[in-house]
Amino acid sequence: MHPLLQVEKLDISFTQDEEKTRAVKEISFRLEQGEMMALVGESGSGKSVTALSFLQLLPQQAGISGNIFFSSDGKEQVNLAKAGIPEMEKIRGNKIAMIFQEPMTSLNPVFTCGNQVMESLRLHQHLSKAAARQRTIELFTQVELPDPTAMLTRYPHELSGGQKQRVMIAMAISCNPALLIADEPTTALDVSVQKHILQLVKKLQLKYNMGVLLITHDLGLVAEVADSIAVMYKGELVETGPATQILSNPQNPYTQALLACRPAANSKGHRLPQVADFLSGDEPPRNDLRLPHTAKI
Repeated sequence: MHPLLQVEKLDISFTQDEEKTRAVKEISFRLEQGEMMALVGESGSGKSVTALSFLQLLPQQAGISGNIFFSSDGKEQVNLAKAGIPEMEKIRGNKIAMIFQEPMTSLNPVFTCGNQVMESLRLHQHLSKAAARQRTIELFTQVELPDPTAMLTRYPHELSGGQKQRVMIAMAISCNPALLIADEPTTALDVSVQKHILQLVKKLQLKYNMGVLLITHDLGLVAEVADSIAVMYKGELVETGPATQILSNPQNPYTQALLACRPAANSKGHRLPQVADFLSGDEPPRNDLRLPHTAKI
């Protein structure tokens, strides 16, 4: 049986004015069916670029080498790095779905939320208009939107940020994807809503046995939901392993820094450690580096 996703020596560079910049440097990892992996790192570490390469959504000036093997059934593999346009059109939004950071820029403001989900269902699942409408109501119920039937006729500007993100999640899972990529899905939301959205993604992952790649900069945010964690720094994968291991006993100085630099981990009135403190070799002012792993949802 093949893993759901197997990345082998993925290298991504961007060329501009004859100058080449490497954004991702020969990273390798694997994601199993039904597993949620958190890809963690600061902004600019290469997380989103890595995920966008899976769907061939990078700009033309991007150069890619290495392999991205995807197998939705555990039997046949597709190399996403080398697949043609017709093959990718069958995979995008169908077998691999993506939730982006800001739902307001992902949803079309001139179409109702219901129409946008129904369009995906009719395109990939070939449902009739009536069947697509009924399925959309079911999806809106699953993502816990209030009054799912009324939500069909609402426009994105009429919904709160959390509700818009739930519509995006409904659209993402509408075709029962094998892999769901969630790219900072809670960044644009207030703290009180973030946890509920992540709990929802975890609930749906378990229900449909999806593989989920959760991209975030916050290690503490994934403590309750991630099965495994991969930490990226300046385009390199510096540490991977089970979530319990990474959160309770980080080995790489950068992972230690991400945990220690959380405001919640430090006492008020004390200087907040910086990532540079750990990577420079200086002894940082620190409290407990470990993050207790909360029980699975």
